[in-house]
Formats: sequence, structure tokens, C-alpha cells
Amino acid sequence: MDTTYQPHEIEKSWYKTWEDKGYFAPSGEGEAYSIMIPPPNVTGSLHMGHAFQHTIMDALTRYQRMKGKNTLWQVGTDHAGIATQMVVERKLAAEEQKTRHDLGREAFIEKIWEWKEESGGTITNQMRRLGNSVDWPTERFTMDSGFYNAVQEAFISMYDDGLIYRGKRLVNWDPKLHTAISDLEVENREVMGKMWYLRYPLADGVKTAAGDDFLVVGTTRPETMLGDTGVAVNAEDDRYKDLIGKFITLPLVGRRIPIVADEHADMEKGTGCVKITPAHDFNDNEVGKRCQLPMINILTLNGDIRDAAQTFNTDGSENNELDKTLPEKYQGMERFAARKAIVADMEEAGLLVKIEENAMTIPYGDRGGVVIEPMLTDQWFADAKTLAKPAIEAVENGDIQFVPKQYENMYFAWMRDIQDWCISRQLWWGHRIPAFYDNDGNVYVAKDADTAREKYGLDLETELRQDDDVLDTWFSSGLWTFGTLGWPENTQRLQTFHPTDVLVTGFDIIFFWVARMMMMTMHLIKDDEGKPQIPFKTVYVTGLIRDENGDKMSKSKGNVLDPLDMIDGIDLPTLMEKRTGNMMQPQLAEKIGKRTEKQFPEGIAAHGTDALRFTLAALASTGRDINWDIKRLEGYRNFCNKIWNAARYVQMNAEGEDCGQNGGDLELSLADRWIASQLQRVEADVTKHLDEYRFDLAAKTLYDFVWNEYCGWYLELSKPVLWDDNASEAAKRGTRHTLVRALEVILRLTHPIMPYITEEIWHSIKDLAGVEGDTIMLQGYPIADETKIDAAAEADIEWLKGVITGVRNIRGEMGISPAKELDILIQNGSADDKVRLEANQAFLAKLASLASVTWLNEGDEAPMSAVQLVGEMQVLVPMAGLINKDAELARLKKEMDKLEKESGRLAGKLSNDKFVANAPEAVVAKEREKLSELQASLAQLTEQYGKIEAL
Repeated sequence: MDTTYQPHEIEKSWYKTWEDKGYFAPSGEGEAYSIMIPPPNVTGSLHMGHAFQHTIMDALTRYQRMKGKNTLWQVGTDHAGIATQMVVERKLAAEEQKTRHDLGREAFIEKIWEWKEESGGTITNQMRRLGNSVDWPTERFTMDSGFYNAVQEAFISMYDDGLIYRGKRLVNWDPKLHTAISDLEVENREVMGKMWYLRYPLADGVKTAAGDDFLVVGTTRPETMLGDTGVAVNAEDDRYKDLIGKFITLPLVGRRIPIVADEHADMEKGTGCVKITPAHDFNDNEVGKRCQLPMINILTLNGDIRDAAQTFNTDGSENNELDKTLPEKYQGMERFAARKAIVADMEEAGLLVKIEENAMTIPYGDRGGVVIEPMLTDQWFADAKTLAKPAIEAVENGDIQFVPKQYENMYFAWMRDIQDWCISRQLWWGHRIPAFYDNDGNVYVAKDADTAREKYGLDLETELRQDDDVLDTWFSSGLWTFGTLGWPENTQRLQTFHPTDVLVTGFDIIFFWVARMMMMTMHLIKDDEGKPQIPFKTVYVTGLIRDENGDKMSKSKGNVLDPLDMIDGIDLPTLMEKRTGNMMQPQLAEKIGKRTEKQFPEGIAAHGTDALRFTLAALASTGRDINWDIKRLEGYRNFCNKIWNAARYVQMNAEGEDCGQNGGDLELSLADRWIASQLQRVEADVTKHLDEYRFDLAAKTLYDFVWNEYCGWYLELSKPVLWDDNASEAAKRGTRHTLVRALEVILRLTHPIMPYITEEIWHSIKDLAGVEGDTIMLQGYPIADETKIDAAAEADIEWLKGVITGVRNIRGEMGISPAKELDILIQNGSADDKVRLEANQAFLAKLASLASVTWLNEGDEAPMSAVQLVGEMQVLVPMAGLINKDAELARLKKEMDKLEKESGRLAGKLSNDKFVANAPEAVVAKEREKLSELQASLAQLTEQYGKIEAL
């Protein structure tokens, strides 16, 4: 082994070996275990959330593989409809100064496929850097030919079953990208907007109870008034209830619209009157349905005012009775320009009552970046209410379990109130909807035009054109667990690995992906008895990775961390360029640059993949968001070093020596028996934690055992045996055997979380341990053996550790050099203590650096000593002659004076009411923490001063 741990070369060589030798593939033997990777966008690159979830999935996969399971971690990527189309459109504009419309649909799609072949593999290469043990030869893509067949089959089957229909409904519309988008693609921003209060004249000479000939409505979107078809009041509102059934004359338009009763009108909120625009607001749309109000669409797909309105009945059918006329002045106006003009005209007409500042939420498209418009369009929908029923029951009866369990409540709340799902998108890149129209607009659903003619009994000459829309990417990814395994064919892989075992995902896509996978799988996949098959047995929900302050990582905040930078390192100039290079606002870029420089003055050092993975596992408390702490990463890089150095110590003391791998007597020391016993407990605990998805507890158990017990104590306890010329060969063989075997077990225990370092070290000691095999990843996972637990050895070692620690504490407190051998006394000890003392003289002498140990009998007087307790037994170190009393007292007095002065300053600062009231809470808390630490240090020094003064 190299003298220093160099992760980069180790990781690079081992991953290639693993992949080339096919170690990631299912073995074909044992009980099946499968995980489907949530397919990342083909346009994407690895972020900390990916690194976190992939670490968990890989740890589970490696763990189950080592347990002898027939293990599949299915890999693949998502075609990411909007994102990919935007990437290629930008590339086309920059390189050829063309739009997709210049190329036409087929040529543009060819361009996308070309881009995917050249650039679409970035994220899969990054997965390799993370050590993902996925089955690369069966990698899937949601637009590959097999998946195309699966998506077509699913759509046609669900349509034929009456679960998919086409209708005119309100959707989130992106006026820039010209497509419907899902709620997940809407970014809700909190802004300070305005509320305009407008006066709507009552028709037919009607007056309110207060004698007014108008109603006042409040709106945040005045331009939508052109499409108003009613005003709602509460039926219990004495101010307005007599007006229900009467009419308003809509200003600027002149349309008569009814006053209706609906609970949406809150008597306590605003004026109690609400304008209803069913074609341009989701809440109003529901009111419109309840009150049978028609829908008037006033906007084009660009978000401009139409030349003439589109008018529809509540059921979406065209209404030819309503006047479609819109005021000529606003025709063709952009929506926000129309808003200004309408407000100005209402004010000029004396109909603007007031304008108020209004805190509100505005929906933006996360890709297009413009305000989303609720838009009435023809779209394809899935009957989510019907699909949801078996998916709800699967969680209710425990067939599918959420970890942590509290996420079941979130799931139920959404699923029990689910709305029909808009599955169509107005894009070119994606799965084109297998629906065809004749010249009369009749629809025929089939995989191609010829099949449609045959299926519906049409003449061969019937002209058919395919629907231009594509399916929402969540529709295709909803088939992920079974589409990747060969469905609609009943393949052997499908039979073997479905249902899958666990889905690892974030809570933010429970609704958009997890629930839809459950609904679609349970409708389309049935077992041999016709029972709906679940897609997975467990949903393990992770929190989000946030920055060190708890803020969500985002490019706009400049606080994003690239996991590969944690692995490989990055210098400060490159990191700053990465964070601020594309920012359009110089002031923001400067601010982020300064923060980055303060946080990482020397950039980020290379830590290696294993350290990153172990950090992520250690932070993985179930369901909680994680504040990223780079100091933890540095600490676990040191942990890797610790393991490396421990392995070098073992190798140096065992290589070329008899380690008992070929037989021979083994004489085990107390330390050997103790570490073997402790190892059984660790094996049981780590297995339990991994089975319960408590990766944080598994990591903590491994860290504590390796750092404190194996490295901190056992390696030291091995030296008195190995370095004792008088020790028997059987004793040395026993200790060498235990050193090697314990390390080999530690490597197997740790491998699922830290695969690279464990593989490298395992190869250097496997022969010494008498183990055969080509890779640690195919070795058995350690299984605890309760018969090897030695409670007596554990108790004896705890006693020994207590004595050694006691002596070390006294050295530290009194400033005595670790190299100086001490004479110690034992007082108030029991018969068991005496037996232990006599049996462990060699260990004590070596590890506590002792010249002698004297047992004091009852009545024996002890000199002035520093004392540490081990149970009721006292460990005494006589102080006379060990230190220069006067010099030590002078040194302590100087240190105490310094602490008293600083603590006095802080106490005065904190007693200043003005400072406490005006300073940020975090600053005050930090000052109080400093004072507490100073006072604790002062108390410690004072106690030490007293002890030395008494000598």
C-alpha cells in the first residue's frame, strides 16, 4: 500500500475494473432485489441532491448484493421534454440563427437526437464518478424504441378503458414556450403586487341594501375583466343577498352578467363581491361550473388580447349565443400593457375606487421564466380519481410503505382530493400522442394511421392526421418500474424484478411522479390472479440538501455546490467563475463572489468520492432536510486516512508473518477477545440500521467503532503482544489473526457506503485473512454471531480503558509529558480490580507509560496526588517532583487573568440592554456562547490551580 491515501487514482481504476468485469449485473442467483433509479434529465448534470440519493441507492444495492441477492439497480435517463427542446433551440439559434419552425418538426427532432448522442451522456458519466453500481448494459432512455412501444400501449389501453379523454379545460399555460405545464414546473414567487378595486354598475336600476347602484370588486388582474361572466356574493351576506339573480353591466365591454351565490365569496374578505372569470382563473372556473356560467377566453396563446373572444359553455362545447366582441382598443395588446390601459380607462370613467399594495404569489414557468397564465385549451386528460383508488388502498393496507411514515399523510391528502391529470404538452420533443383525426375532427386512438383505420372500420382512403401534441414526461416516467423491464412484453426480467423493492426519492415529487407511477402501474400491471401489482414495496423519502445556512441551493443565490468539486477539488477563481459567470446583475455577482471568497478562501480541497458518500450517509436522518457542512466532509476525509493508516499498520505487522490463515494454534489476548466481541455487536447494529434505512446511524456506528475502538484502542493494545520478545508464537499469531480478520470484516461492513477505499485495502489483506475472491463487492456481508460475544472480556477492557484514560487525563490537566513514565497508586480497589491489575500489567505499562503500579491496601496512606475514579476505585498519580510548582502556578495565574478579563468584557457587553435589543439574535447568541465557554475554561483552570497549590 502507498504511504498516503490518494483517492483519485484508486477510484478511477477500480470503477473501470468493476464495470468491465460486469460485477454490477444481476447474478441470476438468490432472491431478487431491485431499485429503479429516478431517471435524471438527459440535459442535466449531477447536483448534491443526486449525490445524496444515489449514495443511498448504491449503499442499498451493494448491501443487498453482498447478502447474496439477485440484485438489479436499473439505470436510465428521462428525455425531459421542455428542458431538452429549449437546449437544442438555443443551440440552433446560436449556431445557425434558425428556429425550430425553420427546420420543421422532423428535422428539428433529428437535431435533438444528434445533440443527445454528442452531449446527453454528461450525467451518466458523473454517476460513474460517484461509484454507482448500476447495470449499465441495460441502461434505458424514456424515448428509446422499447419505451416508445410501452408508452403507446399504455395510452391506447387507458383510452380504450375510458381512463383517458380529450376536453377543453383550464391549464397552466406558458405564453413563451406555448405549452401547458404541470404544477411542478410552476415556480410560485412571493411578490408585493397590487389590488385594484373596481366599481361594477348594477343593471336595470337595481340598488344595494346601502342604496348604491354599483358593486365593488377587487382584482389583481384587471385585464381579465374582459372575460368576466358573473359576480359572486355569499348567500348569507345581508348586504348583497337580495341582489342574487340580478345583473351587472360589465364596464368597458357592456356585457350583462349575473350576480350569483357562491361560498367562494368571503363575507369577511375584501368587499365580499368577487368577479368571476371562468376561462382565466382556476378558482373562478370551479365557481363557473357550480353556477353554470359560460367561459369567455380573451387571450391568445401568446398572452395577448384576442381580436374576438372565444366563448364556451361549462362543458367546454362552443357557445354561439354570447357576443364575442372585445373592445377594439385592446385588441392585440400584450396582457400587461392591456392591464395598464384598462386601469387607466376605468379611472377615467370614475370606476376605479382605490389601489392597495398586496402581498401575493405569482406563478412563473420554471423554464420559460414568464408569468404563467391559466388558459382554456383543448388537452388530453387522465381520469386520476379512478386511477387513484387502488393506489390509495395499496398504502392503506400496507402493501406500499412510506419511510418516514408521516409522508403517508401528505400522500393521502393529495390523492383523496386529486384532480384529473393533463397529460398533453404542446411540444415537438416527446412521445407524440397516438391519436388521429379525420377531416370532420373525429378522433381515433391507435399506434398508427393504418391500425386506426382497421381498428375503427374506416375506409382505407380516409385521410387521417396525427395529433401534434406530445405526452407529459411524467406520463412516460410513470411507466418506469415496468417499462424498463420490457413491458408490454412479459419478459423474464419483468417477472423477476417487478415489483421493485424500494424507491428513493424526494418529498417534492411524491405527487408528480411517485403517485403517478403507483396509479399507472396498478392499472396496467396485474399479477397471475389479476390483482393490481404495485411498482415498489417501500418509498424512502429523503430531505433536501441545503447550504450551510439552511437555504435552498440555487444558481440565483450563488450557493450551489457541485459534488464533483467536493470529490476532485476546485480552486477559488474557478469556483467564483462557476457561481457568478453567467449572472446578468454585476452587483449580485460581486456579492456572491465575496461570500464565496469568505467561505472558501483557498477553494475546495479534493476529498474523494468515499468521503463525500460517507458524509451524505452520516447526514441522512430520515426525512429531514440537510444543512451541508463541509467541515463534516473534511472530518470524514480524515476518517478515510485513519482507515488507510490502520490498514498499513496491519499490513506492516502481518505481511510475511503467520496470521493463522493456514491453521495453527491461536492464543487470543484479552484485547483480541474484546475486539472480536465488539465486532459482533457492530455487525448486528449496522445491519439493523441499514434494514431500517437509518444510514446516519449506520455511519455513526461504523465511525465510532473504527475510529475509537479498533484504531484508538485495539491497534494500541496489539503492540504489547506483537512487540514483546517474550510473547509466545501462538499469542502473536492470535493477535495478527485478529488484526487482519477484524479489518477484513470492517471493510466488508463499510463497503456499501465507501466502496473504493474498502476494495483497495481488501485486496492488500485478503490473502492474509485467508479470503478468496476477485472483489469485495461480491463477498458476503458480515453476519453477527452472538456466541462470539464475550461479556467478561468487554468488562475487563472497559476497566483497563478507564485506568489508562484516567492517567492520560491527569497528564493533560497537569501538563505532564506523555513520554514521562509515571509511578501510580491504586486505592479503594476491589478483589476483581486487583485480579484485573495483575493480569494487565503489560497493557497498562505500555499504553499509560507507567514505571510502576502500587496497590494500596486499606489503611495505607497516600501522598498528595491527582485522582481519577474508575468506578469506586481511585487511580492516583503522586505529584511531588513531577512539576515545578511555582512555575506552573504562575503560568496558570497568567492564563486565568486573561480569561477573567475577556469574560468580564463579554459580561459587560451582554448586560448592556441596548446591545441585546439591537444586535441580531444570532450575534447575541454567539456572544453568550463565547462567555459560557470562557467561564467553563476559567472554572477548569481554577480547579487545576487549587490542586497544584495544595501539593
